[in-house]
Amino acid sequence: MEKNKELTASSAKRIVHDVCKVKKGERVLIVTNRFVQDGIANTEAISQALYDECVAVGAQVVTIVQPVKTALDKADLSVVAALKTEPDVFFSISENKLGKDEQAIQNPYTAEDGSTHDHIFDYLLYGKKSMRAVWTPGITLDMFVRTVDIDYNLLQTRCQDLCAKYKDAESVHVTAPSGTDIVVPVAGRKPLSDDGSFCIPGTGGNIPAGEVFISPLVGDGKAFGCNGRIVFDGSITVNDGDILIKEPIHVEVQGGFVTKINGGTEAEKVLETITTSENSAIKMESEGRLPKGQGNVYKRNARNIGELGIGLNPAAKITGNMLEDEKAFKTCHFAIGANYDGDAPALTHLDGVVCNPTITMNYSDGSQVKIMDKGILL
Repeated sequence: MEKNKELTASSAKRIVHDVCKVKKGERVLIVTNRFVQDGIANTEAISQALYDECVAVGAQVVTIVQPVKTALDKADLSVVAALKTEPDVFFSISENKLGKDEQAIQNPYTAEDGSTHDHIFDYLLYGKKSMRAVWTPGITLDMFVRTVDIDYNLLQTRCQDLCAKYKDAESVHVTAPSGTDIVVPVAGRKPLSDDGSFCIPGTGGNIPAGEVFISPLVGDGKAFGCNGRIVFDGSITVNDGDILIKEPIHVEVQGGFVTKINGGTEAEKVLETITTSENSAIKMESEGRLPKGQGNVYKRNARNIGELGIGLNPAAKITGNMLEDEKAFKTCHFAIGANYDGDAPALTHLDGVVCNPTITMNYSDGSQVKIMDKGILL
């Protein structure tokens, strides 16, 4: 137990000092849950270690504990109010999700660049760029002590090199042994990296870190957009958590949107989650919790292909916990639902892992570059 506590404190120190570089006098907000599993409150223990380390550097720290939230739950009002105080650093150490900001869904924040955000968290991080943040949906103590102490300089170099490959890319072609074969349009989109360097306002990401991801262009539901087939064979997110995939989930995509889902019980859970998201969007509009006309927008985007990500953390492995799984070497992942560019809002964002992909960039001059071959980063 003492050894585990030491490792937890060591990882917390790494985050506070190296990843976020928290300074004396800065205001830090931690939002967490108390969810006991196998006799251990994982998120509470991690939050306490981060709290202690922030106090040690002289920061002003506040911790709020709220119940565990699912993808469709709203955050407690006290959490939203605390975020409105605009902390310098924010840690969301959650068992599942932070929770939705219903006020912002009804009346989105508009940033100076014209972008709109349906959560105060997104507005402060991506719009106003006044906050830096770490979020860890589903973090466990084992994951925390095993995947945080990595070579961040090497990770950041890999992320920079991969982001550079997206320059002038028109589309990305992804295939995999399980049957994935899809073309993803990305012209004009900017890749984002979860590289473990969150020390500048407007930066943030997961811990464990380790991925480069991009929002595909939103399709027209006909010919333009992501087209092909995704076969998820690692793990996937559904409304009540993440699951290991026993029978591959076959997803047909046309014009940027999911048209068919086939497979076993895991496929049924994915379809059920998407259907719930669609129905909830319409219900929220009828109740005045979404602006008029937005119900159908959110419903449509529940089937949008909102992300293509590539895992880059050498310590990560597929465990059935998406926070770690999507960072694992030899994988990529797609998300069904909301994207990161803000032009495809949805109530859900369901990540799913594809193992051993081959990924090829297609450029505007007609050239091609293969960046991954059967899971091996080139």
